[in-house]
Amino acid sequence: MHKMGKTTVRNIVLETCEIIWTTLSPVYLSEPTLAQYKDIADDFSRMWNMPNCVGAIDGKHIAITCPKNSGSLYFNYKKFYSIVLMATCDVKYTFTSASIGSFGGQSDGGVFQQTAFGRALLSNSLPLPPKTPLWRGSTEEFPHFFVTDAAFPLKENLMRPYPGVQLTRSKTVFNYRLSRARRVIENSFGILTARWRVLRKVIDCSPENCEKIVLACLVLHNFVMLNDLKRWYCPENFVDTDDPEQVTTNGEWRRDLEDLGGPLTSITSNRRNASAAAFRLREKLADYFLNQGSVPFQ
Repeated sequence: MHKMGKTTVRNIVLETCEIIWTTLSPVYLSEPTLAQYKDIADDFSRMWNMPNCVGAIDGKHIAITCPKNSGSLYFNYKKFYSIVLMATCDVKYTFTSASIGSFGGQSDGGVFQQTAFGRALLSNSLPLPPKTPLWRGSTEEFPHFFVTDAAFPLKENLMRPYPGVQLTRSKTVFNYRLSRARRVIENSFGILTARWRVLRKVIDCSPENCEKIVLACLVLHNFVMLNDLKRWYCPENFVDTDDPEQVTTNGEWRRDLEDLGGPLTSITSNRRNASAAAFRLREKLADYFLNQGSVPFQ
């Protein structure tokens, strides 16, 4: 690209990003099938002691320059404009779905419902496995769900932590177990951001072009994660790890991002609305963690 004009280089980069996405996304970032969701649930149960879990979800702000004539369409978050990346992942730190956009300038708490994935989840149109018991021998069926943080609503297929500080033992254990399983999405975003550092800069292009860049980074991340047999992209110590005593060691991606301002900023919300059925399911899962599903380190 020696002696090429800025506009020419920009067009080449954006066209390349678009081709990467359209070529690789059907293979490396397509909506999971029913069978794939079952495999993800098996992995969460085996690795994180979280039965019926089909993924972890989070939303992040991607900083952009102020769009022309944007009005209130885009987030003005902590003195920068942004679009929001909403994504889910599995235990292998690969993304299983992604939605990105301005979402009409919604507040953080309203973003989830505006994404294609959020609408599909809330309308029960995702190909999730049917209800199954939380443990062998039980006859009570429990829905499959995603784990998330307090920025998301509590739903029958979306489990968020209990609010508050001085909690009962049941609620404390529930929050610990949920947070432990949720670390996979934190680490997935950490790996992505540490390796594709354009995401930690204020991207100087239109929101539409920014989306092309972000989506290309996502699908390339999955491509490398699933084909990197020598683990140069994500070495073992690059992600958070637990020793036999369940003491957590932070992954190296956190140190790599220190000079860049740290991880991407998560969306925030204080949503409290939930159905009685969702509250009951959370109570049942919390009871399971204290009894049939208890682990020595909780």
